[in-house]
Amino acid sequence: MLWFQGNSMQLARSSLGLFLINCSVSKTTLPVLTLFTKDPRPLCGEAKEVLKPYNNRFILQEVNVTLPENSAWYERYKFDIPVFHLCGQFLMMHQENTSKLDKQLLKLEQ
Repeated sequence: MLWFQGNSMQLARSSLGLFLINCSVSKTTLPVLTLFTKDPRPLCGEAKEVLKPYNNRFILQEVNVTLPENSAWYERYKFDIPVFHLCGQFLMMHQENTSKLDKQLLKLEQ
C-alpha cells in the first residue's frame, strides 16, 4: 500500500499498465524515477549502486517486466534493460547516465 500527502502523486494508467508519477517537486515530495528491470539482471544492480548518491533526490520505483501484469513493458523493453523513466517520461536505457539524470532533476527542483 502506498500513502502520499497532497495530490502531487498520482497513479497513472496507460496502455502499458499502471505506474506512479510525481512531476512536482516540493520540500516534502520527490520525483519518481522508475527502473524497468528483470531478474536476474546484474546491470540493474550496478545502475542502482551508481545512482545511490542521488537517492535523496528521487523516489525509486522498480518495475519487474517479467511479471505477468507488466507484459506490455516486457514487450517494449525486453532487450533494453535497464530502462529509466523520470516522472513517467523516458530518460535513459542500457546504462545509467548520471549527468543526464542530474540535469533533469535540477530542472524539476527549480
